[in-house]
Amino acid sequence: MNMIKKLGIAVLLLAMAVAFAGCGGSNSGEERQTADRTEVKVFAAASMQSSLEELEKTFEAEHPDVDILLNCDSSGTLMTQIEEGAPCDVFFSAAQKQMDELEEKDLIQADSRQNVLNNQLVVITRPDSGTAVTGLENLRDAGSIALADGSVPVGKYTRQALINLGILPEVEDPAGITTQQVSDALGGVEISEQGNVSKVLTAVEEGSSEVGTVYLSDTCGHEDGVKIIEKVPYDVTGDIIYPIALISNPDADDAEKEAAAVVLEWFTNDEAKALYDKYLFDTNVE
Repeated sequence: MNMIKKLGIAVLLLAMAVAFAGCGGSNSGEERQTADRTEVKVFAAASMQSSLEELEKTFEAEHPDVDILLNCDSSGTLMTQIEEGAPCDVFFSAAQKQMDELEEKDLIQADSRQNVLNNQLVVITRPDSGTAVTGLENLRDAGSIALADGSVPVGKYTRQALINLGILPEVEDPAGITTQQVSDALGGVEISEQGNVSKVLTAVEEGSSEVGTVYLSDTCGHEDGVKIIEKVPYDVTGDIIYPIALISNPDADDAEKEAAAVVLEWFTNDEAKALYDKYLFDTNVE
């Protein structure tokens, strides 16, 4: 086989390897990007992931020229990423605090901001755990607890509820209460600190923690793996409002900005709200 023919085969094999590599991961922005599709980068609270993935599919089916790239994590983590310059077009937060901070820094388009959902804090365990815990008031009876840290909205709401119940002391910002301080207030109970609400759910569902606090919406589809012990009243936690807004993304071109506005409208229309209801969110929000 002459040298030219060998070189041609090598080039062909390299091209095939690149093509197959491009089929490996559907969630990577670089792999999914094509010249004829406009990318919209959406940062959303971890508790929104299942519902937004469903909305993403229906949106892209009707808008084949737009590619939604979802980044789901703790709202506090996402806020920090945006503050540090991560490219983002739409932010869907699980709390007002993170959106407020971005607005104060002129990082959101204020006229696009709207409140979309309310949620409810719940205490969960495995159906077969046999726990003595009946709710937040006797959380100290748990053998172990999965708890999000204070920068995570569900962790902050849990701390606020424990303050309102007289278990934790009054402070200016409940988010600043450390996991160790929560443990001390509960008599030294073992607490596994988690980085977002999905990780709390997993810790309880897998049995590594006896109880945990998540949102009501997080239990949707997990009825066989977790049992709700208590739905914490709003007068203990306050409303758990989810705002959405367009981010002032300096790297976005006109097409991306236009597509982002269309995505935001899709995530807040009547069809989306019907889906959120299915996932146990409360869409009756002013």
